[in-house]
Amino acid sequence: MPPPETTPRSDSPVLSVIVPVYGVEGYVRQCLESILDPAAAGIEVIAVDDRSPDNCGAILDEMAAADPRLRVRHLDRNGGLGQARNIGLDMAAGEYVWFFDSDDHATEGAVRAVLDRLAKTRPDVLLVDHERELWDGTRVPNSGGRHFRDPPAPDSFRCADRPDVLRIMMAAWNKVIRREYLLGLRFSPGYYEDLNVTFPLLMAAERLSLLDRVCYVYRQRRSGGITSSASRRHFDAFDQYERIFAFMDAHPGTEPFRGLMFDRVIGHALMILERADRISPPDRREFFGRITEFSRRRRPSGRRVPGGRLKAVKYRLIDRGAYAPYRLAVTLAKARRHTGALPRTAVRFARRGRRTGRRLLGRLYYRVQLRMPIDENLVVYAAYWYRGVACNPAAIYGKAAEMAPHLHGVWVVKPGAAGPVPDGVDTVAPGTLRYLRVLARAKYLVNNVTFPNAVIKRPGQVHVMTQHGTPLKKMGLDQMAFPVGAKGLDFKAQIARADRWDFLLSSNPLSSEAWQRGFPCRYELLEIGYPRNDRLAAATQDERARLRARLGVPEGKKAVLYAPTHREYRDGYRPMFDIDRFARELGDEYVLLLRQHYYYPAADDGGADDRVMDVSGHPSVEDLCIASDVLLTDYSSIMFDYAVLDDRPIVVLANDWETYRLTRGVNLDITAAPPGVLARTEDEMIEAFRTGAPWSDTAAKARDAFRARFCPWDDGRAAERAVERIFLSGT
Repeated sequence: MPPPETTPRSDSPVLSVIVPVYGVEGYVRQCLESILDPAAAGIEVIAVDDRSPDNCGAILDEMAAADPRLRVRHLDRNGGLGQARNIGLDMAAGEYVWFFDSDDHATEGAVRAVLDRLAKTRPDVLLVDHERELWDGTRVPNSGGRHFRDPPAPDSFRCADRPDVLRIMMAAWNKVIRREYLLGLRFSPGYYEDLNVTFPLLMAAERLSLLDRVCYVYRQRRSGGITSSASRRHFDAFDQYERIFAFMDAHPGTEPFRGLMFDRVIGHALMILERADRISPPDRREFFGRITEFSRRRRPSGRRVPGGRLKAVKYRLIDRGAYAPYRLAVTLAKARRHTGALPRTAVRFARRGRRTGRRLLGRLYYRVQLRMPIDENLVVYAAYWYRGVACNPAAIYGKAAEMAPHLHGVWVVKPGAAGPVPDGVDTVAPGTLRYLRVLARAKYLVNNVTFPNAVIKRPGQVHVMTQHGTPLKKMGLDQMAFPVGAKGLDFKAQIARADRWDFLLSSNPLSSEAWQRGFPCRYELLEIGYPRNDRLAAATQDERARLRARLGVPEGKKAVLYAPTHREYRDGYRPMFDIDRFARELGDEYVLLLRQHYYYPAADDGGADDRVMDVSGHPSVEDLCIASDVLLTDYSSIMFDYAVLDDRPIVVLANDWETYRLTRGVNLDITAAPPGVLARTEDEMIEAFRTGAPWSDTAAKARDAFRARFCPWDDGRAAERAVERIFLSGT
């Protein structure tokens, strides 16, 4: 290894943070923002876009344009994590390098703390503590954190002085490494690519240092993690460990570490084997055989088995190559651990037994139907908790009638639904036997919210979640950090429902980021735009005139569609401005179309004359958008849909922005880039209409920029793309 430099070059950053990026559009922004601490001087961040199939590349370019410390390299083809790290290392100019995984993030002040420690100790390798972040937001301390402080460590030391550092989680991301010390080393292809680099680095380093501070948050994703899926590529671990032992063979001074390394290999291999999500059942016997082969070849002479009785049994069975007895031992151990759950299970069954007979019979009927053949041509549609035929599912239903007439659609509509059901639409009421039958036997289930928890996703069925708006506000798991907005939500049930989705529609890149972060499940994200907006993209002046006449909008008046969002911090609906004042001060030139959020019942609200029309009960918000002349809203997702109408201005009344942002959480600061006029007060809003500001060139430019950013896929063919992919692609 080359000797350490005593001082960094004056023209180079102190620290280069290398971030390979692939398939993490829901997380990469948080990752980079956590590293690019405005107060951290002397850093550069190198993001290597490993031919990511999503919007990561665009996010990286956007962030690089805003911060010169971020450099981006786009690869022509996907090469894997190891190659991306090597490319980033070749680009790095810092004295030290820190490899980050792009779905993880740094803690507050971590980069500054690392820079301070580097300046103080000048190590070859600095190890930092971490914690795991589970899918539900729970933070779990590093189980090996004791090695940072027990016993207290000197500022610098060698591995031989403190061999327990080899027990700290062996990943690239919890080590900050002198770049010159890495010259000549390369990350290997395949899984576990950092093992053959990090272990040798620690063994050979002259100066190691420990930072007893949680600097790194390791996200345990529910899905999408490279090593958290069943694959034969987990066999790569053996080749990586062989490289470590080959290094030790070539460096006699590492002999004291051989026993500890052997135990690390066996423990890691058994963890991979015993995790249900790593090795497929047909491959497990072979994987066990590889453990036996490695153990017989590499077990140090006289090495005693560490740990308790179960571990000793496992080691003996590994030496014998006895897979069947090993499986039996593991099964018995799991059964013993789960015995304590039996009383709780019995209580749950007892409670179910006390439910009404009708409900039990319904469940029984549903279970019987689940065993009947799936109807390959049956589609169940629903929208807004069975409130009617509407939104994205309705647009897909209409297009499927043209493109896939062999499919029969049935809509679930509850009695007394908000709007009329079009002629010829087959409907079923929730809770009926036919309802249970079609849910159990339909090939496709399409909804813009979710089906009840009791619905079972059977093999062969396809569930489609269309959503019903661009998530300006936090959604899914992102809501956990905002208890006011998340009040009463069951996140485990929410994610269990999302686990049923095969397809999830996205209206724009902002939505894609939010959905993948808020609902980290194994669906295919369809970035096709919203089918319901096809009408807006194709709207004509003739259609607008017909709708205005049907609604009774007085001829010659400017129709202002007022569509506010729901506010969790308020008990009920109240308009955010004085409706009567608006009508009085703006006079006869305007008519206000009042559209309450669908959470609230339609009711006359304000308006003493025909200058205010309550259209809350109108079944189609698309009708209202086309009929109106301008949108007045606050933080409602309707602004993203309305922007598809490229000739209509938008006014945003943000008079409680800070309260809404802090209580509900947002994915976008709409005050920083509004889609037109932004008013902070009622007075500003009224003055804007009085002066005609919504129709100004400045407002038009803001709307056009907003439209380009958030309506890139709304070209009038979203429903066609949905039908083609979901119903006609054959997969």
